[in-house]
Amino acid sequence: MLPLLHSKKLILYIFKLNVRSMSERKLHWERVYETKGDLEVSWYQEVPNESLELVADLKLEKTSAIIDIGGGNSNFTAELLKKGYSDLSILDISAKALERTKEKIGSIASVDFIATDILDFQPEKQFDLWHDRAAFHFLTEEKQIQQYVDLVSNSIVSGGFFILSTFSTSGPLKCSGLDISQYSKEKLESMFKNTFELVQSFETVHATPFDTEQNFIYTVFRRR
Repeated sequence: MLPLLHSKKLILYIFKLNVRSMSERKLHWERVYETKGDLEVSWYQEVPNESLELVADLKLEKTSAIIDIGGGNSNFTAELLKKGYSDLSILDISAKALERTKEKIGSIASVDFIATDILDFQPEKQFDLWHDRAAFHFLTEEKQIQQYVDLVSNSIVSGGFFILSTFSTSGPLKCSGLDISQYSKEKLESMFKNTFELVQSFETVHATPFDTEQNFIYTVFRRR
């Protein structure tokens, strides 16, 4: 067993490593959104049709609480506003990305802008729908991934939904210069099976703004 003093030093060292890792992630994404326009990032969609069609199929009430994870520069929330949804949240690690969306839709009372790392997120309420397109796959460490699984499991109401779109096993190995995690239907179903029931899954090819292709898998889960 380590002496108490050494144990404290080890804990402090690990804490500093985690803080540095989180700071580096934030700095990376702030630089991305400071230097690149909408059409210069591979994941951008002018209209996120697949996600919007999945939301329509769920037939949610317009007052349903919906959060978009990593949606700081996505038009997903803007499109939901057009459709009459009135309790919307956008979470992104990059404050600059959220500023872009604010410029597009304005500071609307029904939209909560949350600038934080997803691993630091402490929701003040539960959601009827949790939407994540192209954020989850940037978590590559087992501990981070499990933390996300636990977070989403505790943040959705019973009977609520979780739409997850992430890189498939035939997708890229890197994105924005970062390593990513790839997923199959079976792997995702296994990861979330303790709390969620898989409703549907399909793969699709995303055409990037600069005419390359990325393979995604879309899944819809229902909270038990």
